[in-house]
Amino acid sequence: MIAFNLAPAVWFGLIFTPILISTGQILFKLTSARTDGFDFRSLAALMSNPMLLTALALYGLGTIIWIFTLRSVPLTLAYSFMALTFCFVPLFAALFLGEALTIRYAAGAALIIGGMIVINS
Repeated sequence: MIAFNLAPAVWFGLIFTPILISTGQILFKLTSARTDGFDFRSLAALMSNPMLLTALALYGLGTIIWIFTLRSVPLTLAYSFMALTFCFVPLFAALFLGEALTIRYAAGAALIIGGMIVINS
């Protein structure tokens, strides 16, 4: 039961990093809707897109939090928490983009969470 005896700050890092990464994915999707071609002008506009810059900042913040989290947890335990992005991204896509959630999503998310429990117990 290694994972269940962790300090609150470590739990924060294990849960919040996948939330930051998932939020970044939603912003990447929103950015893609405003992206034109693959020419110099479009790429220059993309590089100054506030949603893209915010997504990159969230990824950077998530990476910093993750580095400090890894100081306290073995990678084999911590990395299983990154699977939460497969649960959060579709959930956020439903909430913020109006995408549909299916019973297959619910079943898959339940399997991921069940697998995390098995791995971390």
